Amino acid sequence: MKKLIDLHLHLDGSLPYQTVRELLAKEGRSLPEADLRKRLSVSPDCRNLDEYLDKFNFPLSLMQTAENLRLIVRELLAELRGQGLVYAEIRFAPQKHTETLTQAEAVQAVLDGRDDFYAWQKGQEGDDLHANFLLCLMRLVGQDEANWETLRVAKEFKDQGVAGLDLAGPENEEVANRKYAPFFQQAREWGIPYTIHAGEAMGPESMREALALGTKRIGHGIRCQEDPSLVKELAEDGITLECCASSNLNTKVFDQIAEYPLRSMLGQNLRVTLNTDNMTVSVTNLPREYQLMEEQGLTKSEEKQLYLNSVRAAFASQEEKDRLLALLEK
Repeated sequence: MKKLIDLHLHLDGSLPYQTVRELLAKEGRSLPEADLRKRLSVSPDCRNLDEYLDKFNFPLSLMQTAENLRLIVRELLAELRGQGLVYAEIRFAPQKHTETLTQAEAVQAVLDGRDDFYAWQKGQEGDDLHANFLLCLMRLVGQDEANWETLRVAKEFKDQGVAGLDLAGPENEEVANRKYAPFFQQAREWGIPYTIHAGEAMGPESMREALALGTKRIGHGIRCQEDPSLVKELAEDGITLECCASSNLNTKVFDQIAEYPLRSMLGQNLRVTLNTDNMTVSVTNLPREYQLMEEQGLTKSEEKQLYLNSVRAAFASQEEKDRLLALLEK
């Protein structure tokens, strides 16, 4: 089985279908399969990022108790391990899980789910999956107070399973990346690494704003291709791009998989990685993303480069990176 790393995976967009059925059954509810699919996953005629983001409302409604969060994380990690993943960074916004919990309680529940998975994993054959979490600040009007709380919680759980921060949500001028500078200045002072969504719904200017905030990783970043000078800058500065092919097709950044520039970006010496974004929303997983790229000619040596890029960019300890590099040689 191929050894895989996913650096860009949203928890609320990746609830396993079986877990959703379990959570509904616990509440004495069930939904026909077609309804479930409609609520959790996009159809091929999804129009844009905003329509894509609508699919998060239903799963979030099931993610408001510590018990549910714990179960979701345990079962998602077991599913990822079964797909060949050896390291994952899973991101979520604690402020989206506060109907009955504080942000800190939501984070603790997620970490407890990871502990449950690790305990189960001890009895399994094969390579271990290790996971860290990134806490998302939300790019939404009126969320400053909640975002400051997320930043404080990230500091509280730093090195206990929370490895960094992200900035996520709609990408438009009203919530432009530059407006979040104070949060990332504080993150730098506290030694918390971060990645920023950019170059998905908006073009190169959004990516330049993310770079001005000091990020070394960009979520998506695929629209750098519209600006050759930006491509050169990204390559020279060793900025990692967290590419998510199926997701970008869903949100109509590209119309056809044949247009997806992953291989040409590798040829431009860009530090690209391949990830899923939202497994359930996009009806995908990482083996499928690699298969899609292999059908477009991705070679074994290019796959190795993607893995090495992921190891280098991971918000993980040197000990963990050494483990991941050793796995490649097995």
